Amino acid sequence: MDKLLSYDKVEISYGGKTVVRDVSFSLEPGEILGIVGESGSGKSSVIRAAAGILGTAGKVSKGDISFQGSSLLDLPEKELRKIRGAQIGMIFQNAAASLCPVRTIGDQICECMSAHRKMTKGETRERAGELFRRLGLPDTERILDSYPFELSGGMNQRVGIAAAMLLDPALILADEPTSALDVTSQRKVLEEMCTLREVYGTAIILVTHNMGVLSALADTVLVLRQGRIEEYGGAEQVLNHPRAEYTKELLAAVPRLKRVQRRM
Repeated sequence: MDKLLSYDKVEISYGGKTVVRDVSFSLEPGEILGIVGESGSGKSSVIRAAAGILGTAGKVSKGDISFQGSSLLDLPEKELRKIRGAQIGMIFQNAAASLCPVRTIGDQICECMSAHRKMTKGETRERAGELFRRLGLPDTERILDSYPFELSGGMNQRVGIAAAMLLDPALILADEPTSALDVTSQRKVLEEMCTLREVYGTAIILVTHNMGVLSALADTVLVLRQGRIEEYGGAEQVLNHPRAEYTKELLAAVPRLKRVQRRM
């Protein structure tokens, strides 16, 4: 099977300081890759590099990233914008930060859709409303007519997730997408992400600290430490039979609650 996304010895730097070194992996259509590691290990930088959103100080200083057989690093910004959103969707840890505070949710979603696909405003609102309901947001018309500051953090997060799914992209880059959600909402979001994979063959890269999510969803797992790969392989092998000492330490650090004995 052809690779959807490939990283070849990628190095990422900010202001001349290297933070990610020699990262190589590949992703097939429909595959879910989980990336895990302690804070500051370079997880977010790795997935942001594929979307071309490392900021003005960040750049891929070595190596290559290819998507559907073509290098993303060789594309001019205009061409990259055509891919971003339509073929590569991005879910941020804090979706509210990516939403414009002075425009309604509906206006922002309609603008995103019109940039990539010919749909009327009514068709776009209907499509968005369908996704909202599946993500546990039943009051769709009110949400579409609301500004981000009128919604809770969890609602904004689900709006951001719906926006990334709106165009049925070939690849979704998800940076801690459920960390701001309650358990029920997390389950709805993860179920919808799995539905995208099953129906459209969407591949997903999921950055998370939640080992339970990785165990339930991921096909492969990549462990990062200080910008380098410590371990990379099938989820069952990495999570249940890790080879790297660092991976063993990460798994041992997962909190396990003990039942509190009631005092009579």
